[in-house]
Parts: sequence; C-alpha cells; structure tokens
Amino acid sequence: MLRKHFDYYFRYLDHDIPAGIVVFLVALPLCLGIAIASGAPPFSGVIAGVVGGLVVAVLSGSQLSVSGPAAGLTVIVAAATEKLGFDGLLLAVALSGLMQLAMGYLRAGIIGAFFPSAVIKGMLAAIGLILIMKQLPHAIGYDADADSDLSFLEDDSHTALSFVWEAFGSVTWGVVFVSLASMAILLIWETPAVKKRRFLSLLPGPLVAALFGIAYNLLAQALFPSFAIGSQHLVNLPTIFGPADFARQFSFPDLGRLTDAQIYVTAATLALIGSLETLLSLEAVDKLDPFKRVAPTNRELKAQGVGNFISGMLGGLPITAVIVRSSANIDAGAHTKVAAVLHGALLLLSAMFLASVLNLIPLGCLAAVLLLTGYKLAKPKLFISQYEKGFNQFAPFAVTIGAILATDLLKGMAIGMAVGLFFVLRANYHSAFSLTRDGKNYLLRLQKDVSFLNKAQLRSYLEDIEAHSYLVIDGTRAGFIDYDIMETLQDFIKAASDDNIEVELKEVRGLDRPNGLVAQAAA
Repeated sequence: MLRKHFDYYFRYLDHDIPAGIVVFLVALPLCLGIAIASGAPPFSGVIAGVVGGLVVAVLSGSQLSVSGPAAGLTVIVAAATEKLGFDGLLLAVALSGLMQLAMGYLRAGIIGAFFPSAVIKGMLAAIGLILIMKQLPHAIGYDADADSDLSFLEDDSHTALSFVWEAFGSVTWGVVFVSLASMAILLIWETPAVKKRRFLSLLPGPLVAALFGIAYNLLAQALFPSFAIGSQHLVNLPTIFGPADFARQFSFPDLGRLTDAQIYVTAATLALIGSLETLLSLEAVDKLDPFKRVAPTNRELKAQGVGNFISGMLGGLPITAVIVRSSANIDAGAHTKVAAVLHGALLLLSAMFLASVLNLIPLGCLAAVLLLTGYKLAKPKLFISQYEKGFNQFAPFAVTIGAILATDLLKGMAIGMAVGLFFVLRANYHSAFSLTRDGKNYLLRLQKDVSFLNKAQLRSYLEDIEAHSYLVIDGTRAGFIDYDIMETLQDFIKAASDDNIEVELKEVRGLDRPNGLVAQAAA
C-alpha cells in the first residue's frame, strides 16, 4: 500500500517539479509583500510560506491547494501588530492554530459546502480582476507604494482602481519592456510548438521569463543605464548566509501574555476568518482541479491548524489556503501535492543560500505571471457562460464580483451569499406549488418541501378556487410540509363546506377531516 502511495507521487514528477518552481516564483514576492503590508518583518512572510509548503501541504488532503501568508488577512494582522506588538501577534497566530485544529475535529469543515457555485465563480473572477489591477503597477514600473499592491484592496482612500489610474502617471520603460517580453515568453511557452519539445516543456515559462529579466537588466546596467531597472522594481529578500543565519531570524511569541483577553479575541478572529478563506479557496481549487478530486475539508482545517501553530511559534504570519498560488499551481500543470511541498522547500533554500541571486529578478517578470493567471481566472468566456445560465446564476455571480471589488473578499462573499440566497428563496417560492383546473375540478400539487415562505403563494392559489368545486390536494411529491402550510390548508378545509367545495387529500398527513371532507386517498 505504501509503495503504491509513493508510486502515485513519483509518476507525475515531470509535471509537479516545473509547477513547484512556478509557484515558488509567484509565492516569493507575495510572501515578502504581504509581510510588509502587514507591518511585520519581511522574514515572517517567508517563514509562513515555508511552513505552508513543508507542513500544511504534507498534512492536507488536497493535491493542488497551496498555503501561505494570506493577503485577505493583511488588515487584521496589521491592526493586531499595532495593538499587541509583533510578539503578541505571534501568540495569537499560534493559538488560532489550536482553535482551527479543534474546529477540524469538531467537523466544522462542512460550512464551505453551503456556498453556491455562482458565488465561488464570482470570487475567482474577482480575484482575477484584482490580480490584473494590482499587478499593472509592477508591470509598468510604478514607483510609489510598490508593496501595498500585494494586498487585495487598499483602505477606503486608496482603492484598486485609483491605484491603477495613478500608476499610469509614472512609467518606467525598462520595466514595461521586461513585462511585455515576459508575457510574450509565457504565451509562447503555452503553444504546442514548445510543449512538443520535451526539454523546453520541462522548463517552466516563468523561470525562463525570470532569467530573461535578470539577463536584460545586467546588460542594460552595463551598456544602456537609462533603460536599466532600479532596485525598487526588483525582488527584495533579506540577505541570509546559511542555515545558522536563517535560524537566527526566528522570532518567538510572548507566552507571558496568555492571560491577555485581547490575544484570544485576535486568535479567534484569525481562526474564523482564516478557516473561511481556506474553505472557500479549497472549494474553488476543487472546481479548477482537472481531475475533479474533492479535498476533505475537516482534514484541511486540521492541517491549517498545525501549520498556524508552528508558524506562530517560529515567527511567521498566519497561514491560509490561497487561491492565487493554487491557481498558478494548477495553471502550471501540477498533478499532486509534490508541487506545493517543492515550492516550500525552494522558499527555504532560496532564503538560506540564493537571496543575492533572487534579488536580481525584476518584479515585472513576476507581474507578467500573475497578469496571465488573473486573465485565466476572469476570462470573458466565464462571464458569457454565467450569463447564458440565466439571471438566477448571473446575478449572484456579478454581485459577488462587484462587492469584492468595492469592499474586500469576505464582505463581498457575504453580499454574494445574500443575493444567492435570495434567488434560491425566489425559485423555491415560485416552484413549490402548481394549480391546474379542469372545469369545476382542481388539482393543487405540492411539488417539493414547502415552508412558511410559500404561505402567501398558497393562500393566493386557494383564493382562486371557485365555489361548488372539487379540489384534490396532492402531497405525494412533498418530503416535508411546514406547520404554517398545514395550518393554512386546515383553515381552508374547515371553511370549504361554506362554499360547497369538496376536498380530497392525497398523501397529506396530519390534517383533520371535518364533515364533508373526502377520505384521504391512498398513494
């Protein structure tokens, strides 16, 4: 059995190794940027990325999900860092991990299944659009606020749209050239001509783009300094010399604050919001998985809990499953969790030994990777497909996108869920009953489970039945009939004799039969 297990992972190494490199290239600047945007040391983002790859990916039941520091938690982490201090935040992160572990054992993972497909697709499309808007500044070499574009949305005074608009006022042409060339390389690498050549297909496009960006900038610095790319547009990883220096970068939580109530409030907030983001991302990854595998949600919560506990104890940011890196992983052709584990190992090794080399990579190269990932998440084809499914599917999809863009991920999902629930109730309201007539004979059929929400419609139908008629109430198709519906039918039956209306019940249990009521018919 164990041999089969290992054979499964070794079978797809030719797909997983290139994908792991791609995810590593995408994750590195995100880990750094999210840490900076959170007001935490940059190294804390790297620790979270390493733990997400080497711990969470191994324990998770998902083959394609990638975990790491989450942009959706940036605002919460920044506020907690300011209020509690960094060592207080670390304690809250570690405690949030224990809470998530408990949630996994309590089987709380089921809550992710209650989000409609249209809302999940809306979330994916919104993240795709945000990726495009947020990476455009790096792609054109905008100098201001270079790190904040790694969070989902700025504060109320600096929205994503205004950020992009400002960015076009300051263009660095060397960065623009590298971004366009990188995008061209990525598109060429997806053509059949490249994929047919085994050697080229084993080289991930983003790696080729990064090498091109390094080569261009070194050449420009030597021959055309005016077209060279400045250090503010390059990856900025803290320089570390070997494992011993790496270990000295660790920070530790202040265990003396275990009696501080604010620590537990922050921990509960991180656990709840982080778990919800993880479950939503997992649901989205399952939909993107070309093999249509379904990851066990409770096991994922346990894995995230262990990961967050370790991350907090070593000085790392809170971790969730993240759709951006997971999408890049799937898009790069990953088949198993080996890709996610490899990305964590590469983050660890790069932080230890290759910081000086990685710091040569232009951010424009990485922006090109994310721009294409964003486009694939928000393809025009997706919008057309949702529109063709009808207004009931398109409205929650579109509202979710608009709400996420206008607020943030969690608020947008809540608004999308509310709209989705409205359309579910609306559909239920209109399809719960059918009333057909043949002369003085009526058939009122309860189509499915009916509740108090359908009471107004039922009363409307009953009012349409004329005096001196014969009515059959058929409950054969109804698995559940709410008390309010039973009460409404009972009241009608009691008053039916006044209008000389005969009523026959068919599989409607629990109603009294006053004088004049036809005996309940057998099914």
